[in-house]
Amino acid sequence: MQVLETTVNPQSEEFQANTEAMEAHIQTFREVEQKVLDLAEAAREKFTKRGKLLPRDRINRLLDRGTPFLELCSLAGYQMHDDKDGSLAGGGIIAGIGTVSGIRCLVVASNSAIKGGTITPAGLDKTLRLHQIAMENKLPVVSLSESGGANLNYATDIFVQGARSFANQARMSAAGIPQVTVVHGNATAGGAYQPGLSDYVVAVRGKAKMFLAGPPLLKAATGEVATDEELGGAEMHAQVAGTAEYLAEDDADGIRQARNILEALSWNERLPPQRELTWDEPRLPAEELLGVIPSDSKKPYDVREILARIADGSKFMDFKNEFDDQTVCGTIRIEGHAVGIIGNNGPITPAGSAKAAQFIQLCDQAGTPLLFLHNTTGFMVGTHSEQNGIIKHGSKMIQRSPTAGYQRSQS
Repeated sequence: MQVLETTVNPQSEEFQANTEAMEAHIQTFREVEQKVLDLAEAAREKFTKRGKLLPRDRINRLLDRGTPFLELCSLAGYQMHDDKDGSLAGGGIIAGIGTVSGIRCLVVASNSAIKGGTITPAGLDKTLRLHQIAMENKLPVVSLSESGGANLNYATDIFVQGARSFANQARMSAAGIPQVTVVHGNATAGGAYQPGLSDYVVAVRGKAKMFLAGPPLLKAATGEVATDEELGGAEMHAQVAGTAEYLAEDDADGIRQARNILEALSWNERLPPQRELTWDEPRLPAEELLGVIPSDSKKPYDVREILARIADGSKFMDFKNEFDDQTVCGTIRIEGHAVGIIGNNGPITPAGSAKAAQFIQLCDQAGTPLLFLHNTTGFMVGTHSEQNGIIKHGSKMIQRSPTAGYQRSQS
């Protein structure tokens, strides 16, 4: 592999200006994330009086101590729908990849401290994306559920697509991907199907409420009068209906039981043996990434400057560079893992799209994950491009089966 060199001067005024601009962008989205945290924290006293833990406290208790948590889609729905100032970003869900009882899992928690954890259309899109990640990577799913269900202000945008989430749960179960749900509070109407479709359900005594119709709707529809506990309490579901496999005394106990369930699955014993990986750090510091990319988005830069700061040993194996140098394809390693790279040093030409399509096919054939580093205005247009088959070659870039990787993981 070629060792990449740099032409960037970290001491230049331009580099410093780029760094300051990038740091300002990072600060902007960190402030949005903090708004969400602050709004949830404001509900702490209310949760404490009810004998409950805040959603992020539940996640912290669930995860193995000292292990990382990679949060996903934290800005989903930013300033969309009811979100006027960014404080509702996340779509009513906190989710990420973390370690539970030594098992790498997808962790999903209703953000019930904000608007009761109701789901916006963006939150639904986030859920469907999370399901895709779990299925493609065969990650057990642990859900900490307490939600008012769909935000009915946007019912027409949620109900049809919402059924896809139930279909995904069925697919995960069929694929042997375990789903463990702790019901901390409300799980009503369509929201009751989420635990209902899970493989293992833990219900918190005196707090969980699972029913298709609550007492007011029940009385209006049939005239029957019933309490929350009679209709859908934790004890009823654990002792009578059988919806819940385990009964917990409080939030902490429910999380403890979820950890025990994961431990009992012996999931890691079913995974292929993992070899110990070693790697060299990049020859150039990752901190310089802040200054490599120009603050002016119209100004080009060499994508290899990024690769030199993320690749093990700053090594890169270029693919067909002589064929088209504007679409950059090749292979690097990141912490010992082979990764296919597709980046741009210009618009996508007919030759570039043919090159990228072939490289995508080869990576898919070898089971190599792809990292896209986009910096392009799109496909080159004009008579030359059209006569050289830009439509045909460009379409090949999206022609491969999107389920190929998932199907391979099942073998």
